Formats: sequence, structure tokens, C-alpha cells
Amino acid sequence: MPQAFHSWLDYFDFCYSVKHSARFIHDKKVLSFLNTLYTTSKNRIRIVKAGALVWRAQIGSIQYEREQDGSTWEDEIPFGSDRMKPLRHSAHEGRANPKGIPCLYVASNKETAMAEVRPWIGLNLSVAALKIQRDINLVDFSVGHDAGFPLFFDEPTPKQRTEAVWKMVDQAFSKPVTSDEKSADYVPTQVIAEFFKQKGLDGVVYKSSLDEVGYNLALFDLTCAEVTHCALYPVRSVKFEFDDARNGYQVNAKHGSED
Repeated sequence: MPQAFHSWLDYFDFCYSVKHSARFIHDKKVLSFLNTLYTTSKNRIRIVKAGALVWRAQIGSIQYEREQDGSTWEDEIPFGSDRMKPLRHSAHEGRANPKGIPCLYVASNKETAMAEVRPWIGLNLSVAALKIQRDINLVDFSVGHDAGFPLFFDEPTPKQRTEAVWKMVDQAFSKPVTSDEKSADYVPTQVIAEFFKQKGLDGVVYKSSLDEVGYNLALFDLTCAEVTHCALYPVRSVKFEFDDARNGYQVNAKHGSED
């Protein structure tokens, strides 16, 4: 029987420890959490077969000088295949990697790939299709991304604890993170991804928060997917939808006080 989590709140304790206590040398409690997450992940392993296509987008294009019938002009073309992969020695941090250690982020379809770079109207996007070069094993962190927040007043059964912890981890991988937050908020998922990398997994899968049907893949080996073709996509429109958070306030004009 797989090892059980000590509490349904283990993920919160793990987050606090790696964000605010010790990030690079893990105590016994953090290691116990990571090992339990790994031993309970067996039904989360997904195999992506060699030959499958995934997608990656980058904001921008390059100027290319064309010539015809004695006339020359500059045209926009997509980035070259090398530019469509992360820089090996100057990698930015992401949801599954710390700064300096590259990870290949791709999506299950081109629409998701384009949405993930958060483009604005008028920008050009270089969008590449990449072919998976070998069968790869990924751990799936998308299963409980849209589940409600688990809440227990008493410590639940081991099975319920496992389900609750995995829901929280799934949601952490899919949670949108702003640029000013990510330096700390990415740490828990980075630590988890690196632990699974050490265990021999090829990457992780998680749900895109920017596309209803798409999934993101973070691949640890940059060579496990190679660019097959690339095209330019100008951004024509961007759609936003808003919810009323119902937590506003009114100002009393006479006294200048907030209600």
C-alpha cells in the first residue's frame, strides 16, 4: 500500500517550508512529503509517444530582406528553430524550473501555446510545432485543477488525505502567477518538478489557466522535442472576461469615510 500523507494540510506546510524556511536543503518533513507525493503518483504517469506534436509560441519575429525583379523590401518571418527553444545558459525561471536551469515549455495545441505568452493586439507571434523524439513519461498535475478547495474539520482517512493534497498540488501548477509574485510562488512547484526529475520522469503536465481545453507540458530534456515547422501569427484580437468579485466599497462623499 502506498505511503500516506500525515495530514490533508501537508501541502501548506511544505509550501511554507520551501518558501520561507529552507529552499535548497530539505528537512525530514519536506522530504517525507515529496516521497509520499512520488509514491502516490503511480496512477498519474502519462506516456507521450514519439512522433506526437506539441506547440510553442514566442512573442516576436525577425526582419528578412527579400528581393524580386530588382526591388528589395523587408518582410517579417518567424524566429528560427534555435530561437524557438530556451537558452541553455540563460534560462528564465518558470513554473517547473528555477532560473538558470532550462526547461522546455510546450502546449497541447497552438491556441494554448499562443495564449500562454499573453500577447497583445498588434504583436507578431512565432509559433512552432515540435515533434516528440522518443516516448516520454510525464506526471499529470492536471486532474484536480478545477476541483473545489478541500476542507475537513477532522483529519480525514488516508485516501481522502491523498486526494486533498493532490488537488492542492494540481491547483498550484495551474494557478496564474503575476510577474511580481512568481519569485516566491513558483518555488513549491519548482521543487516538486525537480524532485520528479530526479526520480527519472521526463516532465510534468498541468492545465492551462488561459485556455479551456489546452494543457501545458514542461519537459526537462530540451532535446526530447524538435521543431518541425514554424509560422507567424499576427495578433488580431484579445478576449477578456470578468467576474464581479463583490468585495468593493463605497465612499461617503460628505465625510470621506469608507463604508
